[in-house]
Amino acid sequence: MNIRHTIGKRLAAYLSKSIESDTRVATSSPSELASVLKKGDILLIEGNSRISAAIKYLTQSTWSHAALYVGDGPNPLQIKSNEPFLVEADINEGVRLVPLSVYSNFHTRICRPVGLLDKDIDAVIDYAVRRIGDPYDVKNILDLARYLISSPPVPGHLKRRLLTLGSGDPTKAICSSMIAKAFQSVHYPILPERVVKKSDSRACRQCYREMLHIKHHSLFVPRDFDASPYFEIVKPTLSKGFDPYRVQWAAFVE
Repeated sequence: MNIRHTIGKRLAAYLSKSIESDTRVATSSPSELASVLKKGDILLIEGNSRISAAIKYLTQSTWSHAALYVGDGPNPLQIKSNEPFLVEADINEGVRLVPLSVYSNFHTRICRPVGLLDKDIDAVIDYAVRRIGDPYDVKNILDLARYLISSPPVPGHLKRRLLTLGSGDPTKAICSSMIAKAFQSVHYPILPERVVKKSDSRACRQCYREMLHIKHHSLFVPRDFDASPYFEIVKPTLSKGFDPYRVQWAAFVE
């Protein structure tokens, strides 16, 4: 275990290094982002590190990281700051609290749960906050390194099956699994599997009912929150009242 942990830490340092890429810059200003975010929102990030490249390749998605917005209220670490915070699982430091400004220059997307009561939002945040200090899952690091070093020509329909990352150990975390488990703790759906079962009703022997089967939290990746039909996509520019007729264009040259 010590050898695997040592190898994992060294790989984490390597994978977290930034690389030259065509990652897009932020599409909204830090102030716009902060003014729109609400407690319980998930912030998806398009990263520019080696591990980001591996995750984006494996999931065929723009998003390589996810963080949970906890707002600007009191935080468990008593960090003094004039800006709001996020809880995330970092490859080097494990689950931690970070200021929103860390991602002010990144391309991001806000995914917002719909219909949850304030007490359930608080429960989601409390679950994530209580995980602060938990280590990042070393097995996840080894899996990502394996695919990054030798990207296999895997057909698209098999990528999800291969992406069973992480050990599933509840004392360890990766970014998306930690957040997924926080929402599952209040029974909020993300991307449940639909299962059709025959009805038990004696009045209708040929009736069937559709039920949702909750996937294990370790199977979730950042793109799942974007793809989920239960999270609203919030764009800061539009939520503030966008008027296309007030856009200042440079002189158009044909």
